[in-house]
Amino acid sequence: MTLSYSWLKQYIDIPESPEQLASILTSTGLEVESVEPFETVKGGLRGLVIGEVLTCVKHPNADKLSLTTVDVGAGRILPIVCGAANVAAGQKVVVALPGSTVHPTAGEPFQIKSAKIRGEVSEGMICAEDEIGLGASHAGILVLPANAPIGTPAAEFFQIESDYQLEIGLTPNRADAASHIGAARDIKAATGRDIRWPSVDNFKPDNQALSISVAVENTDACPRYSGVTLSGVTVKESPAWLKNRLLSIGLTPINNVVDITNFVLHETGQPLHAFDADQIRGGQIVVKTLPAGTAFVTLDGKERKLSSNDLMICDREAGLCIAGVFGGLNSGISDKTKNIFLESACFAPSYIRKTGQLHQLKTDASFRFERGTDPNLTVYALKRAALLIRELAGGTISSDVVDVYPTKIQNRKIEVSYANINRLIGKVLPAARIHTILQSLDIEVMQATPQGFSASVPPYRVDVTQEADIVEEILRIYGFNNIELSEIAGTDYLAAFPEKASHTFTHTLGEMLSGQGFYEILTNSLTRQAYQQRLNLSYGSEPVEVLNKLSEEQGILRQTLLFTGLEVLSHNINRKQKDIRLYEFGKVYGKTPTGYREEDRLALYISGNAEAENWRRPAQPAGYFDLAQAVVNVLQRCGISYEQKPVRDSQLEYGMALWTGPQEIGRLGKVKAALCREAGVKQDVFFADLSVDLLFSGANPRFDVKEITRFPEVRRDLSLVLDQQVTFAEIEFLVRTTEKKLIRDIIAFDVYEGEKIPPGKKAYALGFTLLDETKTLTDEEIDKTMNRLMAAFEKQMSAVIRK
Repeated sequence: MTLSYSWLKQYIDIPESPEQLASILTSTGLEVESVEPFETVKGGLRGLVIGEVLTCVKHPNADKLSLTTVDVGAGRILPIVCGAANVAAGQKVVVALPGSTVHPTAGEPFQIKSAKIRGEVSEGMICAEDEIGLGASHAGILVLPANAPIGTPAAEFFQIESDYQLEIGLTPNRADAASHIGAARDIKAATGRDIRWPSVDNFKPDNQALSISVAVENTDACPRYSGVTLSGVTVKESPAWLKNRLLSIGLTPINNVVDITNFVLHETGQPLHAFDADQIRGGQIVVKTLPAGTAFVTLDGKERKLSSNDLMICDREAGLCIAGVFGGLNSGISDKTKNIFLESACFAPSYIRKTGQLHQLKTDASFRFERGTDPNLTVYALKRAALLIRELAGGTISSDVVDVYPTKIQNRKIEVSYANINRLIGKVLPAARIHTILQSLDIEVMQATPQGFSASVPPYRVDVTQEADIVEEILRIYGFNNIELSEIAGTDYLAAFPEKASHTFTHTLGEMLSGQGFYEILTNSLTRQAYQQRLNLSYGSEPVEVLNKLSEEQGILRQTLLFTGLEVLSHNINRKQKDIRLYEFGKVYGKTPTGYREEDRLALYISGNAEAENWRRPAQPAGYFDLAQAVVNVLQRCGISYEQKPVRDSQLEYGMALWTGPQEIGRLGKVKAALCREAGVKQDVFFADLSVDLLFSGANPRFDVKEITRFPEVRRDLSLVLDQQVTFAEIEFLVRTTEKKLIRDIIAFDVYEGEKIPPGKKAYALGFTLLDETKTLTDEEIDKTMNRLMAAFEKQMSAVIRK
């Protein structure tokens, strides 16, 4: 949305520069995206003056040129060579003085210089209208009225205005600010200055010569409709001041009546529409919808098929206008119009929005109606436009204002507490300051108590509907920059990190696992004891038996999630669903000498292929490291640091135990084939069993944010041969203890055992990422670090470095 700096100053005192005003508006939430100088004529006619041609004779050396002398005021007589056929002595003309730059209507600007033309001196140029941007005609020089004062700057004579355009990035919720007075409201709130509304006190009908009644059949779509008639008007070009106002915001002037409706729209935010009253059949306006499929020709000459929800402005016979969106071809203002019906209405945003979308029409009026206009402004805007039309187009106001407003739209009442204001803003504001801000925004403070108050919000503030909106209004006028921040940036002043809750914790982990391709299962807590008996499994406690069990299949409470999960795997594999990733949050139970035990566990299962067969590569079977990666993701999501150790588990062929401090978080590994066969599973299964309680207690919802370093990382690779029993965890521990500062990351990108490697040995290919967050590493520093690491490998692990 574009605002004019000069136009704004009509309604409120603005001693600030355009740039300072932009800062004020931005601080209130009306972000000014740019401030650009503007002139109603390019170049502003600077350096051009009004002159009088004193003499005019033929050029001695050119048939089509004339030699003239021109009085440009202040006693200056300039010789000027002119090529226009219509130049003559005694004319008042526009003269571009030497050194000035002229901006033609078409083409690039050029500078006027003193020169010799065909041997004769020429000190300036007598201008045609297209040469200085005043029109398109090049039929001859521009001849002015005889009373044009000599020496007057052309900009002054033609009332050329210099201005600034402020481009506002208007957010969809701020329909109230979509006008100059709307923006002035925010300036008023920020500065405490009063707004000067143009007076309409002189409005009164001149006669009752032209009466047009109004009937609103759909009051939901049109809560208020106001209108007035004018007769005997003369449609013509607008005066310079009105054209300049519209040009300053990028609008093209059309004629005085249409220009006035556009002017009042951008002045007040209230859209208006002028009808040729002689085209209104039956002397009545009817606001209603028409049957679906009705044809209607709009102002652009296109025939459109209406829907049953398109609100129309009609006469007694047919449609005249698509309400709030676009006028009709035959009912608008033309040069022949003598009588006018002027409309000012409030339409429901949902109707206008749907109609605009359906017909792909976007206008200045629909832009405002879609967002919501002020129902209490219709009559004021109507009177303002009627007075201007009577002043600029003549004629008389020929009826009283017709105002159909069956149910007045009341102010919204919102309960507000000071505690919530201070909590959301993050600062305690005095109650008096809060009241002053709200009153400056036309929000009335009612029924104030020490705890809070009721806010009465006018209908034009369509975006203020709840307590948080009231707080936002207070904050944007008080100033975001006036809220002190703590030394450490954070959001605690708005909302602290929430207390941990187990149900949201498990839900978060479940969402993460689901996003990684796992499916959640929910199995029965009852299982059969035969699983444990046949395989001689023990879980550190006795199973809890069901006294009145329905069957041996459900004879005990489970002590592990493994077997019920294997049953689900078997069920799916038997139905050709062999590539499976599952997880379950469930309870396990046990009986000890001191009582019963009940514990929450998280189980993960992977079986089949990790990647299906495709045109690029064959199927990739799932393995231990696919499961390990999923477990690491869970631990990292919880923010838990851990240590892994090899473990002997009666359920696993091989596996690792995960520890945090002295507590075991869980175990993971490959399930023994005998257990799988017991459940009817004939393919490898990888299983992880984690303690939910330890994950939850160790999880931290807080997180730290660090600036991304400006310095580059460096990658170095190293190949070494080690004893077969050395684990990657031991390698990483040695690296981290040897070089604590520069090693950012370490990976093993290849492990090899076999030919050319001595028995009992294996080869590791390691990748190291080095980074100094304070500077760019040099080759010398990198080499020193790598030499220290190689020395540590050789000394502490008897490694052979492969070079």
